[in-house]
Amino acid sequence: MASATEIDDRISKCERILVEDPNSQIFAALADSYRKKGEFERAFRICQNGLKVHPSYGAAHVIMSKINLDRGLYDWAEIEAKRAAELDGRTRTIEMLLAEIYIYKGEFASAIKLLKRLHESDPSNAQIKKLLDIARKLPQEQIHEREGAEPTVMMKSSDSKTASTDESKEVEKVKAQEISPLNIVERALEIAGVDGALFTNMEGLVVESKWRIDLDPTACGASMTEVGNDLNEELLKASFGKIRAMLVETEGPLFYMFVVRNGVFLFVGSQGTNLGALRMNVEKLIEEYNSSGDRS
Repeated sequence: MASATEIDDRISKCERILVEDPNSQIFAALADSYRKKGEFERAFRICQNGLKVHPSYGAAHVIMSKINLDRGLYDWAEIEAKRAAELDGRTRTIEMLLAEIYIYKGEFASAIKLLKRLHESDPSNAQIKKLLDIARKLPQEQIHEREGAEPTVMMKSSDSKTASTDESKEVEKVKAQEISPLNIVERALEIAGVDGALFTNMEGLVVESKWRIDLDPTACGASMTEVGNDLNEELLKASFGKIRAMLVETEGPLFYMFVVRNGVFLFVGSQGTNLGALRMNVEKLIEEYNSSGDRS
C-alpha cells in the first residue's frame, strides 16, 4: 500500500499534468489518489468532471465505482462497474470489484458465483481466496446472529400455518406499496407529451432512463442537476428554502424536474404539450413514489 507521502506526490504530479492539459485522462489517477487518501467527495467530483470529457474511458468508470463503494453507494458502484465492463470487457479487476460490491449488498450467491469462476482460473490468487471465504462465511454468521437474537417459539401446526399466511400477506402488501425509480420512468413515457424520463442521484449521475428524443440523457441529467444546484444556492441565500420542483421551457423541449428523497426525476416534454395535463400526470407519479415504501 502506498504511503501518505507517496500519495501526496502522485497527487501533485497529476495536478501539474492537468494544469498543462485539462483534457488529460490523468484525472482518473488523480481521483483514485484522493480516494486512497480518504477524500471521497473530492475524488468523486474530479472523476465526475473527467468523465464528462471522457465518457468512454473504462478505467475511469472503475475508479468511479470504487469511489462510490467507499461512499457506501453500492447500487451506483455496481452501475459504474458494469459500465466499465461494457467498455473494456469483463476483466478480472472488474469482476473482483463486482464481487466485492455484491458482498457489501448482501448478494452473496452472486458474489460466490463470480469468485468461484475467478478462483478456478487463478487458484493461487490470495485476494480472490479471501473474498470467496468472506462471501461464504458472512451468510452463516448472519444466520447465527439471527438465531441467537430471536427466541424459539413452539407453535401448533394450525398456528404455524396461520402465521405463515399472515406473514405472506404482509410481504405482498409491502411489495405492492413499493415503487422503484425505473417503474416511474417507464410509466412516465405513457403520458402524452413525455418524450424522455430519467432518474439521477444527487450528483447528476443517471441511474435509470427511458428515452425517445434526440438528446443525450446523460448530458440532460448532469446539466439540469447543475442548474438546480446553482438555483438552490441562490434560494437558500435568500432564505426561500430548497427546490422541490422546477419547470424549464426552452426554445426546444421543456424540462420538468422533481427532487425526491434519494435523487432527481427529470421528464422531457415536446413543444405544444398541454402543460396542465402534463403537470397533473407527472405530479401524480411523483406523489405515488414519495408515498411508496421504496428505498432503493
